[in-house]
Amino acid sequence: MKFAFKTLAVAAMVGLALTATAQAQSARQAKREQASAASNAPLAGQTVKIAWIDPLSGLMAPVGSNQVKSFQFFAEKFSGPNKHNPAGVKWEVVPFDNKLSPAESLTALQSAIDQGIRYITQGNGSSVAGALIEAVARHNARNPGKEVVFLNHSAVDPDFTNSKCNYWHFRFDADTSMKMEALTTFMKDETSVKKVYLLNQNYSHGHQVAKYAKELLASKRPDIQVVGEDLHPLAQVRDFAPYIAKIKASGADAVITGNWGSDLALLVKAAVEGGYNGKFYTYYAGVTGTPTALGQSAAGKVYQISYNHYHMGGEYSQWQNEFQKKFNADFYTGSVIHIYRALSEAMARAKSTDPVKVAKELEGLKFTSYNGEVEMRKTDHQLQQPLYLSRWQKTDNKFTYNVENTGMTFALVREFPSYVSSTPTSCAMQRPN
Repeated sequence: MKFAFKTLAVAAMVGLALTATAQAQSARQAKREQASAASNAPLAGQTVKIAWIDPLSGLMAPVGSNQVKSFQFFAEKFSGPNKHNPAGVKWEVVPFDNKLSPAESLTALQSAIDQGIRYITQGNGSSVAGALIEAVARHNARNPGKEVVFLNHSAVDPDFTNSKCNYWHFRFDADTSMKMEALTTFMKDETSVKKVYLLNQNYSHGHQVAKYAKELLASKRPDIQVVGEDLHPLAQVRDFAPYIAKIKASGADAVITGNWGSDLALLVKAAVEGGYNGKFYTYYAGVTGTPTALGQSAAGKVYQISYNHYHMGGEYSQWQNEFQKKFNADFYTGSVIHIYRALSEAMARAKSTDPVKVAKELEGLKFTSYNGEVEMRKTDHQLQQPLYLSRWQKTDNKFTYNVENTGMTFALVREFPSYVSSTPTSCAMQRPN
């Protein structure tokens, strides 16, 4: 018996020694990789500031708060030489609360420029994005040597990469036409959908969602009737019950909406409370507040088309879980990762953080992100990437991520490769000499 105990003790000691050796080897390997990354990083030690201009007050503040945390989270994670930052720069995010106002955004832009910040990002509200695109173009034309680059993380008006395209603007989200192309490709085979209601926010984004929905449904499912259409003020409506009453009265078995933030959370809350049993085809059902409003009664009825989903796997899922643990919130703005990856790759190629040199390298840039190889199309500066359709349901063994602690999740239904979601452009890009 004593011999047996001694044998077990020796075996345990050997096991511990082997584990310690393996851990030491792993640590040494990590240090070697870090040292190798540092030696190959041409801009290690330089700090690149990004001005974040989006709402941190008002009804859309919860969305803005989540997104600025996302930018800061990945700035910390990707700073310095590592495989996600070949340039080796340190990232610093400087937040500006624009109150969802174009005028406030222009003031924030000027403040950022005065502080010497050469990169800006914004995404909540295409009305704001449009004002910033024009202001950045005007500033750059008047101030050679002090150019600014606009990194659009979420403003999806197709005009920004068509009739209003500008050299200094790069979009990392998929635009409205791309998302509607994928969404209607799915709806084409949904024979239960016969009558559709269009409900959107009354600004350029909402107008474009309605426009492309009608055009693409007419092309792919001419039998579907659009039985109603409404536009409502952005971030002002607190009770959507009257809209739900109109939708029910129309006989619509589905709603298509580009609403986001409080405008979608309050809409689906009214739908649940009003007993509307039709389907919702959305762009932003996974955004802060909406999942909680959906609850369990909306299971199987709500779809989201996006460039990511909650079960991407790999590093993405690891980051997502870290973010949830740190902030008790869900990470959903995947374009943040695209922006850091693309910027660093372009800076490494340019061997410079100068926006003029970096913009040139961003054009046509192909790089690997969490959703595979993506490309910043040179003709219009629209990122080409896969899209994913997911559906609201209870978590299960396959789809485990618990969204907003509801016990529910968005489960992947279908993936659309880049060539399916890609749409043509009319952009006639005017490039600087």
